[in-house]
Amino acid sequence: MYPHMNDDFLLKKLDERQQQNAFRRLLLPNGKTDFCSNDYLGIVHNGLIEKKLTETTTVYKHGSTGSRLLAGNYALVEETEKMLAAFHAAEAGLIFNSGYDANLGLLSCVPQRGDTIIYDYLSHASLRDGIRLSFAQSFSFKHNDLEDLEKRLQAATGTIFVVTESVFSMDGDKAPLVAISALCRQYGAHLIVDEAHGTGVVGRQGEGLVQQLNLQAACFARIHTFGKAVGCHGAIVLGSERLRNYLINFSRSFIYSTSLPEASVAAIRCAYELLAGMHAERAHLQQLINTFQQAGMRYEKLVSDTPIQIVIIPGNDQVKKVAGELQTAGLDVRAILYPTVPRGKERLRIVLHAFNTMGELEQVIKVLGS
Repeated sequence: MYPHMNDDFLLKKLDERQQQNAFRRLLLPNGKTDFCSNDYLGIVHNGLIEKKLTETTTVYKHGSTGSRLLAGNYALVEETEKMLAAFHAAEAGLIFNSGYDANLGLLSCVPQRGDTIIYDYLSHASLRDGIRLSFAQSFSFKHNDLEDLEKRLQAATGTIFVVTESVFSMDGDKAPLVAISALCRQYGAHLIVDEAHGTGVVGRQGEGLVQQLNLQAACFARIHTFGKAVGCHGAIVLGSERLRNYLINFSRSFIYSTSLPEASVAAIRCAYELLAGMHAERAHLQQLINTFQQAGMRYEKLVSDTPIQIVIIPGNDQVKKVAGELQTAGLDVRAILYPTVPRGKERLRIVLHAFNTMGELEQVIKVLGS
């Protein structure tokens, strides 16, 4: 036993998780076929960034030595921000160290006391944590429910912010952004869209749902993260040059973090140079999605035209049992348990990738359909 201070007070909450059969453990893939990572286009699986970076003789530093406001700013990161803003048809952008940092930094500092934040009930934890740190009042609206959103807008005071995701990570569905942006225009609200799971996958060049719908001018801010289809790490908040300057001055997760090093930013640039041309990968993904959606199985399946496919299997015990069957078959599918999702809505989150073969998908369907 290692000597340590008494930590028995941690046991109560840990025991509760054990009793719910919801105790989390870190698992290794152990060579199973990947149906759980967010590497939608296979940029990581196929080592595409690494291959592309070997074409250059530039040696990129692995440390940035400080925050952007001190020693950690450099030409490559500013050039990359301009490049990404142009790709996403935005005036300006500011890179953060992660999607979590970006959401936390944006929402904690922009809305002020007396303002109102209205957010989709299924918004990611990082969005909700940023909202919680804000001094503004906040209210959720029922998931993708325009009537409920309008009721909230009618009662809102101060500067109003509406927060949603383009693609929802635990359901695989999309936000009705055309209708949401129309309501924001009607009530003078500022629309913030997290494109984490749309980046790279949605749109002809993987530009995301907002641009696919030509709604970029309707958004106050967009967040694109790089840890999913983009295959590296970090995030960018896109908006006006004024918003960029505001975040540099008031966003604590930006101001007080050591900046990403050159090596990380070079990987981001490299990935974006690849993204636009990955038409074949996106087309294959769509074939896999269509096949899965049309397949018969013994459980409820949510409608989704994204790589995130959801099969509802109520009960932590039961969903873990079925996930175990898939794991035994060599298929890395993970169960999403209560309390991460509501009780009775426990599920398998099956993620499809451009590198998954039709044969591998048929294996998944066979286990779930038998």
